[in-house]
Amino acid sequence: MKKIMLTASLLAFAFFSHSQVLQKIKERVKQKAEVRTNEKVDKTVDTAFNKTERKVDDAVKGNPGGKTRKDSTAKDNNSSGNTTSIKSYSKYDFVPGEKIIGFEDFMTGSIGDFPAGWNTNGSAEIVTVEGKPGRWLLITKPGVFVPEFTEEYPADFTFEFDLLHSIPFVTGNSVTLSFNLTQLSNTDQPQNFGVANNRYSISLLPGNSGGPVGWSTSERRKNGTSEAATSNETKQLTDQFNPAHISIWRQKERVRVYINEEKVWDVPKALMTDAELNSLIFFLKYAEPTSQYYLGNLRLAVGAPDTRNKFLTESKWVTHGILFDVNSATIKPESYGALKEMANVLKENPDLKVMIVGHTDADGKDEANLDLSKRRAASVKAMLAKEFGIDESRMETDGKGEGEPIDKNDNPAGKANNRRVEFIKI
Repeated sequence: MKKIMLTASLLAFAFFSHSQVLQKIKERVKQKAEVRTNEKVDKTVDTAFNKTERKVDDAVKGNPGGKTRKDSTAKDNNSSGNTTSIKSYSKYDFVPGEKIIGFEDFMTGSIGDFPAGWNTNGSAEIVTVEGKPGRWLLITKPGVFVPEFTEEYPADFTFEFDLLHSIPFVTGNSVTLSFNLTQLSNTDQPQNFGVANNRYSISLLPGNSGGPVGWSTSERRKNGTSEAATSNETKQLTDQFNPAHISIWRQKERVRVYINEEKVWDVPKALMTDAELNSLIFFLKYAEPTSQYYLGNLRLAVGAPDTRNKFLTESKWVTHGILFDVNSATIKPESYGALKEMANVLKENPDLKVMIVGHTDADGKDEANLDLSKRRAASVKAMLAKEFGIDESRMETDGKGEGEPIDKNDNPAGKANNRRVEFIKI
């Protein structure tokens, strides 16, 4: 924070004798401010940016002291942080695994603490971010960060998380955040992931809005031998103000990586077929106050999705892939893959009719949960009709609230399993 404020003060002081330069910088800052008015990331960084803006403005206007100006911070007009249309996900084919075995939204920990059930040799803390829902894990120092969901990761699983980064972001490989599917020889020493026998890594380097685009790098290590890494521009990492939703899908050797609606990597031989993965590892080589990463809403699910077979043979399909805004029936755009799966089944079997049933966890009041589950089922029906052309007469809806749990409601993963949508053949 001191570094940010010192930089702001020096910038303001240097601008006094260079009016033309000042004006250009003023215009640049103004552009940033206009974007920030509607979409705000981190209060600490943003407040410093506001102060820099005011000092530049005062320097241009000949009011270096700026004593008559009052501090103000732009409010976020999009509290959900979700501005993406579901239509943009038309090529999105990610479908989460069938059962959630790991879920972390940091709601059970205390603000300012490192979360339980994680391992690290660095430092991170649970925080809230102004204008963004929920809680986040802010990585404050370099190191490895390991969510200890399970001791073994099967041949078929999906892993998702939200990634938010601060502004301004320093470009350079040193601030890259990597995510690693790893087979460690000793899980008590995750810092040795680089020499693991089997490993697949995705490295993410965000860009700046109006500046450099983001980059992602794919790298693999098989039977103790590292292979050459490959990098591509990844524009999905350019937005500083909204979280990027990262989805990783492992099916034996094959690994697919999605950032928001875009499939950025599809590597058919990413891992050895018999690789016995035992760790999911985030690694940050370098951190500073203006280059920070925030992690949120981590979901690990196992089991390859088999929508068509399950629905036609068992007359029922349960999905955790249709997601909603908190306490809302608004469907999140990353639900597109799961919705498309069911739409395809219905299109291929025109005589089928389906009952759509919503379910919630046990948080909140029974009556409110029942109402919410019914509204969510209705939203799914409306989306299937509107976006996929399914005749509404083939779909009925109902909601059970918290009344029919399939897992315990005393832990985050259990609650996530209970939040689901069921399709039942009628």
